[in-house]
Amino acid sequence: MSRDVHPRLLRSFAAVAETLHFGRAAERLHLAQQAVSRDVQALERELGCALFHRSTRSVELTEVGAVLLPKARHLLELQGEILALGAARALLVDVNSPGGEREFTAELVLAAARRRCPEADLLARYCGGLTAAARELAAHRLDASFGRYAGLPAAARARLAHVPVRLEPMAVFLPPGHPLAALPAVPLAALAGHPVDVFAGQPDTAEWTDLGRRLLADHGLAAAPGRTPPVGPAEFARYLVRHGGPVLTTVLAPDVPGGVVRALVDPVPLSLVGLVHRVGDRSPGLAALRACAAELAAAEGWLRRPPGCWLPAEDAALLG
Repeated sequence: MSRDVHPRLLRSFAAVAETLHFGRAAERLHLAQQAVSRDVQALERELGCALFHRSTRSVELTEVGAVLLPKARHLLELQGEILALGAARALLVDVNSPGGEREFTAELVLAAARRRCPEADLLARYCGGLTAAARELAAHRLDASFGRYAGLPAAARARLAHVPVRLEPMAVFLPPGHPLAALPAVPLAALAGHPVDVFAGQPDTAEWTDLGRRLLADHGLAAAPGRTPPVGPAEFARYLVRHGGPVLTTVLAPDVPGGVVRALVDPVPLSLVGLVHRVGDRSPGLAALRACAAELAAAEGWLRRPPGCWLPAEDAALLG
């Protein structure tokens, strides 16, 4: 019976062999340490022998492991050459939704990457939410997206790499004539008695709904019931008027006819936007996206947290 060894197992093995440390290997591969350990154990079962001597203080290659390492490197190099054959294809980048006259976080990163790597064909797509984009990434119908990585299921996160890009202050859309619209900014406590719409009826943005529910629960506030979400600015304006309540967004939200955006304060709640892509993708266009995301975040201070802000613990952990 023929047997196949998945390149992922060899990649995890090579990373551990080169670092002699499972934690550092996991960091290199943007994986959980448990995932790297499982890959190495699966490879050992497939080969029927141990590849490492493990102790509480050290990790060392066995004799078989030392023989395997150069062979694994060679196979991984060949795989890279095969994948490079497709480097000329367009890189599909989800920027959530068109920004119109204003460029938002994802569009700024994409524009910078196009300038850095003009030979790469970077094409924008509009999935509308990271939950939907994660499915497209898994199916190789998309190459990169932006959104709240911590809000994805653990199984999806294990297959995806993440670069923190920007902490966006959160806000609310308010319909014309809403009593809170007269305020220059809305204290969270002022939302008592005004159930907040967190798009609970939109499964494609489940990561955003999760963030909104966490924020409201932490401050004793209520969420509005799930409703069929609108599509497009005109329908969203009608949605605001019809339902009459605040809708959670960020201060960078696009304009909506007739509606107003008011920043939330006391404390300022934050949404961590990250660049997300498949683990192991080494295309030049993606490298440009990653570099530009990190450079813009540093140059613009996008990841600085204001005093007394609110950010879920799992999102904060991604900032190190």
